[in-house]
Amino acid sequence: MKRREFLKNTALVSGAWMIPSFLKPFEAMAFDALPGHKNLVIIQLSGGNDGLNTVVPYGMDAYYQKRKTIAIAPAAVIKLNEVQGLNPEMAALREIYDQGWMNVINSVGYPNPDRSHFRSMDIWHTGSDANQFLTTGWIGRYLDSNCQTCKFPYTAIEVDDTLSLAMKGLTKKGIAVSDYGQLYRNTREPFFKDLVKEHGDNLTEDNMGYLYKTMIETYSSADYIQNTAKTYQAKGVYPQTGFANQLKTVSQFINAGLQTSIYYVSLGGFDTHSGQIAQQGRQLKTYAEGVAAFLKDLHQTGKLDETLVLTFSEFGRRVEQNASNGTDHGTANNVFVYGGKLKKAGIYNDAPNLTDLEENDLKFQVDFRQVYATVLDKWLAVNNSDILDKSFKGLDFI
Repeated sequence: MKRREFLKNTALVSGAWMIPSFLKPFEAMAFDALPGHKNLVIIQLSGGNDGLNTVVPYGMDAYYQKRKTIAIAPAAVIKLNEVQGLNPEMAALREIYDQGWMNVINSVGYPNPDRSHFRSMDIWHTGSDANQFLTTGWIGRYLDSNCQTCKFPYTAIEVDDTLSLAMKGLTKKGIAVSDYGQLYRNTREPFFKDLVKEHGDNLTEDNMGYLYKTMIETYSSADYIQNTAKTYQAKGVYPQTGFANQLKTVSQFINAGLQTSIYYVSLGGFDTHSGQIAQQGRQLKTYAEGVAAFLKDLHQTGKLDETLVLTFSEFGRRVEQNASNGTDHGTANNVFVYGGKLKKAGIYNDAPNLTDLEENDLKFQVDFRQVYATVLDKWLAVNNSDILDKSFKGLDFI
């Protein structure tokens, strides 16, 4: 087989006869949940969601002074306290908040913020400083840390066709699965029969190429995910949106007993430079209704107490609106945390200060790596300094 043909088909793997003996046990790892198993679900809002029109500071005059046409009217806000409330399109989360399953962390960011989508997302994915460039993600480095199940690629699953930088480690990585049935069928196509016939006998655990090993792991993971996930069908009622379908897939994986610790999903469309009210409103409604359905589903099946959901966006927007009835790239933002066993539900800290600004942007009060440190230390049971390269003080939301 020519090199070009081989590279063209690297996403797929042929049948079980390809698998070297030392990997045979890997494809039969469907087992009962480990004691104390916990799920972490990460939701990425891509595009830089405007936090001030998401958790609305309706009790601040400066908010209405700086946003003459795009501010949410006080009467429309879903009030959480005397200062802040939710965008009216997020009504589905009212019950979630009242149940004590939701936590809002205000003013999350990092020093010397970058307003580029790509660079700021890389910073969030890797857990780096603004002037530090890393090639591994914070979840990927957790996988590298040799946790109890980290030898399996399905320890971290991104419900998508591609894998985010956050999920890539130096020696280990998660696996991208948008349709586990299709992945299983694809990995059974005999594209590599000639390749294996020609080279398979010369491949051992020591000299197996990285690409070939990845193919084998994908094959085995597809087999395990397919045979485990098909034992359960999500029973909750979900909206008919792509985002909700991602969360429904996660629910199926969790309730089927998949030995996955981390799930990653995303929702785009938050780059609202113009016509923000309608555009952001649609996306927030999609987000809120999907999350609410997911949390209620997990509550009904008894899985909510062992699940933590974290939502972030790469940055917030500027405090003052622009001339196109939108907002431009900003800095600090809110982060949402959900779960059945939150130590502190509701609004975690003070609302952002809209008058004490830095270059017309919000000043961050919580470093996003403090959020990561809390999850790593208290939920994933690893030392955050081993993953984040230096120690960060955690928070008290779990």
